[in-house]
Amino acid sequence: MYLLWTLQLLLSGSICTVLCQFQLATSGGVSIPIFRVPRRPSLLALSGFVPLSDANEFAYLVDVIFGGQSFQLILDTGSSDLWVVSSNCDEQDCQGVPRYNDTSSLNLSDVPFDLKYVQGSVSGTVGTETVSVGSFEISSQVFALASNTSGLDLTGTGNSGILGLSFAVEAAIPDTSGRTFLENILAAFSEDNRFFAFNLGRGQSNSSFTIGQLDTTYVNSTSNLKFHPVSSAGGEGYNYWKLSMQSLTINSTEFALSDSRVTGASTPISVLDTGTTLILGPTDDVDRFWQSIGASRKTDAGWEVQCDRSVIVGFVLGDDSNRQEYIIDPADLSWKEDGQDDGWCMGGIQANDGVTSGDWLLGDTFLRNVYVTHHVATSSQPPTIGLFGLTDPVSALTLFQEARGNDTNGPVKVLSSTHQSHGLGAGGICGIAVAAGFVLGAVVTFLSCRIRPSYRRLRVTH
Repeated sequence: MYLLWTLQLLLSGSICTVLCQFQLATSGGVSIPIFRVPRRPSLLALSGFVPLSDANEFAYLVDVIFGGQSFQLILDTGSSDLWVVSSNCDEQDCQGVPRYNDTSSLNLSDVPFDLKYVQGSVSGTVGTETVSVGSFEISSQVFALASNTSGLDLTGTGNSGILGLSFAVEAAIPDTSGRTFLENILAAFSEDNRFFAFNLGRGQSNSSFTIGQLDTTYVNSTSNLKFHPVSSAGGEGYNYWKLSMQSLTINSTEFALSDSRVTGASTPISVLDTGTTLILGPTDDVDRFWQSIGASRKTDAGWEVQCDRSVIVGFVLGDDSNRQEYIIDPADLSWKEDGQDDGWCMGGIQANDGVTSGDWLLGDTFLRNVYVTHHVATSSQPPTIGLFGLTDPVSALTLFQEARGNDTNGPVKVLSSTHQSHGLGAGGICGIAVAAGFVLGAVVTFLSCRIRPSYRRLRVTH
């Protein structure tokens, strides 16, 4: 049955009403189906409880309602703030997307909001408003109204802002203004159910987003999940959804990684980030990876691979005593555009040396292959991430070869030592990889020219 209930929560010194309508389950959580629909020239139309769509394989969008007005925002586990474009924004960058109009429930403060990105920026004012996601409604939710945006290509991606689901310590909005959306929404649940989970859909298949309970389409219980502690290396406490990373595998052969550059880390650190399209890693490792794969070439736009190159790659995550391999579908390592006929595809793993809080960013090309649960800290345990691999190597390889043809290239030869890297030429930069808000510093990530110039928004570290 469906249960309608109202819960009064004391949040950040004020009363916050959380109004939820959900299907009662034994876990006490809420299932929020998310549906991904094809990219259209105009703003994506979504259906479902909390719709999530894929903007041409670049970003996953979610419907968020501010004071009765619905907008599509990037669902981003790599940032912590909630912001939406205001009707006061008259920049060309924000003219092509829906903009928020002030309502009677808006409480505007004099607190400024200002984020700088490698390409582009956003600024405005902090306020509070009644905010709804799916069946959840939170009154007096702090958010930012963006009155100025520049260089973010909002129209190209079809989004009006960002819904950040990372830790509050990284929020640009000061905690004195209010709690983050994630803090407020999880306060409605018992400690055991203070988590959110998702699977990013592939093609026309459904995505999934739940809060406080598992989606039994993927797992029946927490016993199906492999739990890994969130790493606090490189920060003062927990700042991002980070895991220790042991190695990669190429056709079941271990591919060793460079030492971590993150302070206090004994192994490389990976960050799970829905706001990043690709898998991004250190240049030395990525260059050696593609040299090992073979049938590849490094261009000014990044690494490309022969479209029929069929290999099975795994990511070994977790502490040394609790490691687990997660397989990547070959199609996520070799992006083939419609109408592309030159035999070369963009690599799903690209180089990036500017990450400040991790060595690797595991974006959508990784996350489409797993079901992920994100558990915040409770009184009895620190934050954890639960993972369940969804990609079967045998069936994935078979389907890939049926679609691309037989691999006529030579054998894979895994290189065990780091080879010299060659930087990407500035003249060949086509675009910046799509992402929402992960704090990286001065980072530039490159995409193939066959992919539209894009949207990789990077906040400058203060």
